[in-house]
Amino acid sequence: MKRLFLVALAFVAICTAAQAQRYAVVDTKYILDKMPEYKDAQKQLDQASMQWQKEIDDKQAVLDKMYKEYEAEQVMLSDDLKKKREDELFNREKEVRDLQRKRFGFEGDLFKKRQELVKPIQDKVYNAIQKIAANRLYDFILDKSEGITVIFADPKLDKSEDILKELGIK
Repeated sequence: MKRLFLVALAFVAICTAAQAQRYAVVDTKYILDKMPEYKDAQKQLDQASMQWQKEIDDKQAVLDKMYKEYEAEQVMLSDDLKKKREDELFNREKEVRDLQRKRFGFEGDLFKKRQELVKPIQDKVYNAIQKIAANRLYDFILDKSEGITVIFADPKLDKSEDILKELGIK
């Protein structure tokens, strides 16, 4: 009876050990920040964003000037001229809003540029993570950068440096 109990206990211990999940933690923001091509892509995005914002600001400045001129001249204008100027202001304002949407809106130029420049780099990191996970038999890997909150992560589980080595960086 005692022997049967020990065998059953050993079997349960082996099954439990076999069921243990292996996991790791990485910080993709840290990894990306260490990659020169990511920094270059981010710089290009920042430059494009600044250029597009200047374009919008310039159009907004012209619109603001037009509004001030209209406000100053409004009392002297005929109803037809008022209507014409108001229509022109409305169209210019719509043009500025449309340009903002085109440049910075959902699936706008900035989104497309980010997809073009950053997505291939993110895919490269993702592929390196998958390779490490497959080679080291991890059941799952947590990303402790933005989005997912990890309350506690043992530093020895952070494999970010290994990913950088896999990418040939450092």
